[in-house]
Parts: sequence; structure tokens; C-alpha cells
Amino acid sequence: MPNLDHPAYPAAALLHLESLVPCRESQVSMLLSIFGERQHFSFPSIFIYGHTSSGKTYVMQTLLNTLQLPHVFVNCVEYFTSRLLLEEILIQLQSGSETEQASHVPCDTFNDFVRLFKQAVVSRELQDQTLYIVLDRAEQLREMEANILPAFLRLQELTDSNVTVILLSEIVWELFRPNVGCFDPLTLYFPDYSIGHLQKILSRNHPPEYTADFYAAYINILLGVFYMVCRDLKELRHLAALNFSKYCEPVVRGEANERDTRKLWKNIEPHLKKAMQTVYLREISSSQWERLQRDDGEPGQLKGLSAHTHVELPYYSKFLLIAAYLASYNPVRTDKRFFLKHHGKIRKTNFMKKHEKTSNHLLGPKPFPLDRLLAILYSIVDNRVAPTANIFSQITSLVTLQLLSMVGQSDQLEGPRYKCTVSLDFIRAIAR
Repeated sequence: MPNLDHPAYPAAALLHLESLVPCRESQVSMLLSIFGERQHFSFPSIFIYGHTSSGKTYVMQTLLNTLQLPHVFVNCVEYFTSRLLLEEILIQLQSGSETEQASHVPCDTFNDFVRLFKQAVVSRELQDQTLYIVLDRAEQLREMEANILPAFLRLQELTDSNVTVILLSEIVWELFRPNVGCFDPLTLYFPDYSIGHLQKILSRNHPPEYTADFYAAYINILLGVFYMVCRDLKELRHLAALNFSKYCEPVVRGEANERDTRKLWKNIEPHLKKAMQTVYLREISSSQWERLQRDDGEPGQLKGLSAHTHVELPYYSKFLLIAAYLASYNPVRTDKRFFLKHHGKIRKTNFMKKHEKTSNHLLGPKPFPLDRLLAILYSIVDNRVAPTANIFSQITSLVTLQLLSMVGQSDQLEGPRYKCTVSLDFIRAIAR
């Protein structure tokens, strides 16, 4: 019995849609119930959020294309200004018209957009069905004018048209909501794929020359190695495609059959250990990795693959280390003077506390709260930093590394809770 059922859409289309979006049937069913029939007025705005590679963009594109619903799909990273974004929406809306070709129409303000949007809806004869505007990477809207986001959330009211705006983002709505009051959208959460979901999705891509059970066993081995360090579906699919030929070598040479999992595991184990050091790095291309697979070098020799003496830290991890160092060695009262451009007048005084006469580097790092670390981070990074899960995962990694470096120093780990400090020695150890 199919999981997707809606009287407004053909059963064959729903069955095909279900086969295209595995492990996301509940989210698609919820969206179908919100959309309703084509002529029904849907909810004015929907906010869909979830971690990266959780299927938000893919599910929305597949749903709208399979059911042939009129829609506009725009990536806010590509169209990073309000004018580019509004003009792109109008261009895509006009390109579906059969009577006229899409042309560039200047759109400087949102008032112009509302007027031109009404004209485009009438020209495409969409008055009797819902038009969906999907804004991917919608957190970029916060970098635009203050009226853009509230206006998109109330676009149905402003245009008096049957239109639904769908925002796709990696951050929660509480961090997304602007300071001024606005219409709250309907929120829908896309959870991360579990290991069972990843097993099911990756097993669907088995090569035709091998059985599905053989490829499913390979995926099970791959997830057993990489699941703890990588849960990104795109990265896992890339790793599965690159390493499958090495897994099949004993079968191709006739040394083992498809059910001899022990020999297959022994053959690929050292290879997966090397691949573990290249997760997310992309230091070499796929063709270079395949040539490396065919080489008969020593298993422990990486031949330039992740064997560099210097490996770059992630972009924000560098600034997090700098911010943590500044918070550890500078008093709280100096933050306003160091990190604000217009901090006002500071009264000069010769008064100095007794313990401040000694250099802070000799006294050692001082503990600091997480809020202060983030405040310094936002002030030293040029662009605006979104408080996503990526930032907090890098903070967690740095704190974990420091805790590991302090094993055996019980005096620094005593007390009801651990307060973070970052010393110069720790930064030097990370840099090595």
C-alpha cells in the first residue's frame, strides 16, 4: 500500500514521487496536505529547516516537478541582492508564458515587484491555481534590506494572489526572525538521515552487473567505517562510488565470491583507512584517486594524499581560535575599546590593579563564557556569520581537543563545570 495518498493528484504520479524520495514520505505527505488541491489557497509562507544534506532542496524540486505544479525556484546565494532576486523571480515566472518570451525587466523596489508579479500571474493565467516561490538558502535574506523578508512572508496578502512562499534554510526560525515584527510562517523540520535511511538510499545505486545484496553488504561495511565521522549523504555517495571497484577486486580476480565477506573486508580495510583521512578534503580528483587504487604501493603510504606537513583548518575555526585567545588574555572591560568602532570617549587613568601589573601571558589564560567568544567572533569576521550547526560543531571540536590535551591535569578539570580557556601553547599545538 503506498504511503502517499491524495485525491487531488493521480495515483501513478504519487507512486512515482514516493519512489523518488525514499525515507522522506512523512515530510512529503505533510507538504501535500498543506498544499491541498491546485485551486485551493495554501498557507501564505512555509519555513523548512534542517541540517545540510537532509533532502530539503531535493524533495521540494522533485515534488513540484513530478506533480507539475507552477513554481519558481531561486537560490539566494546566487542572487545575493534584492534587485537580482526579484528580477530572477520575474524572469522565471515570465519564461513559462507561451505568448511572450522572458525579458529583463528592471525591478528596483518591492512595490515594482508586486505590480510586475500581478501582471505575470495574469499573463500565465495562474489566477485559479497556487503558484509556489521557493527560496533556497533563505538565510541570505537577512543580509538584504529589512523589508524583503517580511514582504515575502506576506506576499499572498500584498499581491492578492494565490501564491505560497517556501523558505529553505539550515538555521531555525528563532534565529531567522527579524527584529521587527513579521508574519510567522508554518515551520516544517527535516531531520537528519539515520543509518538505516542512509543504508536504504545508498543501496539503491547498485551497479547492474552486481546483485543488490552484494552492493548492500558493501554499503553496510562503508557505513560501519564512516558513519561516526561523516553523515553527509552526498559525501557518502561519493565515497561509495570511488571505493566500490576496490571492494570488487577479489571477485573480479576469481579469488572470492560475492558471499565471501571476510576476504572482501580484508581486501578493502587498509584502503578505507586511507580514505578515512580524505573525508571532506577533496585533495585529489576522482580520476587521481582511481589511479591510486590501481597502484601497488604500501598500504600505509599515502603518496601525497593527506600526507602534507601542514593542513589548513576550516575557515571559521581559525577565527574561533583567535577569538578564544583574545577572550582568554584580555579583560572583559577592554572588549568595548578593542572591538567597537564607535566606543565613545575613554577616560585615561593611571590606576592599575595590583594583579594587572604583571603580564597576562605570565598569569596564564582566563576562563570566558561562550557568549563572549561568539561576540568577539562576530566582530573580527568581515562578513556576517550565521549561528549554524557548523559553527557550534567547530566550537565543540576545539573544546574537545583542548580537553584531550589537558588529560592528567586534574587541577584544571576540577569543579562543577569546566570553563573554557585557550592558551598560546594550545594554539601552537593546533597549528602543528
